Amino acid sequence: MTLDIQPNPEQLAQAAADFISAQVKAKPDLSVLVATGHTPMPTYAELARRVRAGEVNFSRVTAVQLDEYLGIDDDDPRSLWSWMRRSFVAPLGLTRTVRLDSPRQFEAAIRELGGLDLAILGLGPNGHLGFNEPPSPPDAPTRTLALTPASLASNAAYWGELAVPTGAITAGMDVILAARQTLLLVGGAHKREVLHAALERPETPEVPASFLRRTALTVIADEAAWA
Repeated sequence: MTLDIQPNPEQLAQAAADFISAQVKAKPDLSVLVATGHTPMPTYAELARRVRAGEVNFSRVTAVQLDEYLGIDDDDPRSLWSWMRRSFVAPLGLTRTVRLDSPRQFEAAIRELGGLDLAILGLGPNGHLGFNEPPSPPDAPTRTLALTPASLASNAAYWGELAVPTGAITAGMDVILAARQTLLLVGGAHKREVLHAALERPETPEVPASFLRRTALTVIADEAAWA
C-alpha cells in the first residue's frame, strides 16, 4: 500500500490526476472503474484540463460504472450514470463505456475487457465501496441491495430536496478487489475515523474498505482526513 497525504483538497486532486495520467500514458486503453461523489470531482476537472491542453489522451480509455440507484431515469439529476458521463466521460473525450445495468451483463463486459486495470474509489462514511454496504465480505458479488440509513443520509447532501432512492445496484467487492490497481481518494475530517479503520484495524465485512489492503492500493488523502 502507498499512502500519500496532501495538505488540502486542491493538492489531493493534483496528486490524483498525476497518478491517473501516468496510468493512462502507460496503458492508453486503460479500463477504469469510476466513482462519483464529491471527492473525485476536482480530480476529474484537472484531468479534463490536461486533456484540453494536450497533456494526456483518454480517447482509448474505457469508463466502467461503479454503482447506480434503482428506479430512476437517465434524465433524473440523481442518476449516477449521467453524473459519470458529465464529470468523466464527456470532459475527457471518452467513447467507450460499460454501464451497470444488470449483474450478468456487467460481469460479462468486465470479462470482455480482460478485467479492470484501475479502480478509482471514494470512501463511504460507513466504510462502503460503491454501494457495498456493511456487512460486505470480499467475495460479495455485483448485486442489487437496500441502502443503509448512513448511506441515505450522506447521499441526501447531494440532491437537496430530492428523496434519495432506497435501492441500488453496485459492482461487487469481488470486481473491485480484482482490479490491477486501486486508487482510493479520501477528503475531509468526517472521513478520518473510517479511513483509519479501513487502513489500520483488522479486516472486517463491517468496514468493506478494509479489504482494499489486499490490492495494489494507493491512498491519496488530505490532512483533514488523516490527522
